[in-house]
Amino acid sequence: MKNYLKIIKMDEYSITPKYLQISNSILQGIDDKKVEKDDILPSINDLSVALEVSRNTIERAYKELKKFGAITSITGKGYFISNTDFSQPIKVLLLFNKLSSHKKIIYDAFAQTLGSKAAIDFYIYNNDFNFFKKLLADKIDRYSKLVIIPHFIENDENARDVINELPKEKLILMDKLIDGITGNIGAVYENFEQDIYYAMEQLLDKLSKYHTLKILFPENSYYSKDILTGFLNFCRQYAFDYDILHNLGKETLQPGTVYINLMEDDLVELIEKIIYNKMEVGRDIGVISYNETPLKKIILNGITTISTNFRMMGEKAAEMVLNNTREHLAIPFQVTCRNSL
Repeated sequence: MKNYLKIIKMDEYSITPKYLQISNSILQGIDDKKVEKDDILPSINDLSVALEVSRNTIERAYKELKKFGAITSITGKGYFISNTDFSQPIKVLLLFNKLSSHKKIIYDAFAQTLGSKAAIDFYIYNNDFNFFKKLLADKIDRYSKLVIIPHFIENDENARDVINELPKEKLILMDKLIDGITGNIGAVYENFEQDIYYAMEQLLDKLSKYHTLKILFPENSYYSKDILTGFLNFCRQYAFDYDILHNLGKETLQPGTVYINLMEDDLVELIEKIIYNKMEVGRDIGVISYNETPLKKIILNGITTISTNFRMMGEKAAEMVLNNTREHLAIPFQVTCRNSL
């Protein structure tokens, strides 16, 4: 029996479920000719003990391999490789800068659209350029497609240089289209400057009862500065007083002001200040929040949101993987007006 512990690669940094890491490793072993037809697989118990994972994890991995038609089980004899001549799933390296509720929407839509046609290895690099660079250096050759959300708090230029070195036929950028990326690549992205400008134009009737617009834009943030450009262009075009705040620490709330928040923590702090000052949302203070979530439908009788269609973003990126296309697609922004304006 082959030593499957040398074939199965388990990565503690990967967000990919362990059962998929196991099944993907065996599929890779088949592709590399390290696993052959009629090879016997370890029993569920033996592999569970050897890898220090639950029996259920091994069962799910073997079930996944059965879906591909790669393995068969015979009662009393165990599992063995029944087929090596089948269409291998597309191998995808998926890199997200962080986890959040809307990133989960992107991932779920991406994975569901790909289905069994792709094997995804999923990593979070936490906006850390050095970790991002290491992940790519270690793994680039193993994948057919590299799908990246490229957000960094610093080292933007270095990140651009690293991305520019990647094989263009493999590369798909999601969420952000970085300036200076050359070559024919796939991209499914937000047009940050245009999106906020047009979103606020759609809300102009509601905004007209206020005199000042303030945006909470965290300092040393990975958020695109193009958001600020679009915000400032709108305020100047329609003659609103405006301000850019990095936090709410020293902010004194004044009636007639609308606050636009990007981060959920800022939204919580803003709501606490409004309640403490006995002001009314939608009358004294207006609130617009980035990124739609279920809770924003309920909080204070509804928070107005401006949001990219994250499900569409995940679906379209997956379609580019499946169709091997390299178009540039800007995902439309959605405005949901509620009682907070």
